[in-house]
Amino acid sequence: MSDERTLQIQEISAHPGPVPGQGTQRAVEVCKYIDVTTCIGCKACEVACVEWNDHPFRETTFDDTYQTMPSTEWNYWNLIKFVEHERDGNLMWLMRKDQCMHCEDPGCLRACPADGAIIKYENGIVDFQQDNCIGCGYCISGCPFDIPKFNPRTKKVFKCTLCSDRVGQGLEPACIKACPTGCLHFGTKDDMVQIARTRATQLQKESGFANAGVYDPQSVGGTHVIYVLHDITNPEMYGGLPSNPVIPPSYTVWKWLAKPTGLFMAALGIFAVFFHRLTVGPKPPQPESAPVLTQHPDEIEAARKEKP
Repeated sequence: MSDERTLQIQEISAHPGPVPGQGTQRAVEVCKYIDVTTCIGCKACEVACVEWNDHPFRETTFDDTYQTMPSTEWNYWNLIKFVEHERDGNLMWLMRKDQCMHCEDPGCLRACPADGAIIKYENGIVDFQQDNCIGCGYCISGCPFDIPKFNPRTKKVFKCTLCSDRVGQGLEPACIKACPTGCLHFGTKDDMVQIARTRATQLQKESGFANAGVYDPQSVGGTHVIYVLHDITNPEMYGGLPSNPVIPPSYTVWKWLAKPTGLFMAALGIFAVFFHRLTVGPKPPQPESAPVLTQHPDEIEAARKEKP
């Protein structure tokens, strides 16, 4: 795959005009498939992500679990979440790989007011362009998965790019390359969904997980990172995975109603000024008022005495 085919831009944050070259090429919609039932928590994907993106290795945080740290950070985009779960009197480790979901309808892009700070490619990857980021943090509050993280030193926001640089050259993301168990797969969205559904059916029929299913929430138009879960009816137990992720209404209203209305009212005001100029004409010049002369009190008193 070449750059031009796999990284064709589909949407640009806060961009007022058309997207250059949009629709001129047929894009391949990509997807990362994660099977939490075969994850062993080895964290090879975490290390691969840090190394490929040239992030410094940082101190971990111990909070009575095997989890590396409480949440992802601006320089730690991929985190295995460890959750203890009791089922039928037995203890289960629920281990879920947490990273950007690359939503089909990304809340971060909807919220971003900076032209070109966030772009969405035709293949589904949502990428941040830090050179255009203004550090407002709206993308953080616009994401229903709590993924973008702010760097207080550079005043920029960062997140997983799904290794867009590797994908653009026909390679799979670094985390998938490092996974030793086959928990992670990468390919077209259709192929990954089919593999995930087959695995969920297998879990239902052969492993006793009647509620096994595929997590691909349609409330955000679907995602380009999907999960196979033991229990699709309760995704929250997998480290807070939302069951119905939605973009905050304030951002959707601003994007599709408030912003166009404001622009329309501004244009209407300009038209009113122009129409008034044509019908009434320019404001006629006003006569200059006579200057007000002030005199010193002694001069006024002297002039009064000189009068007969």
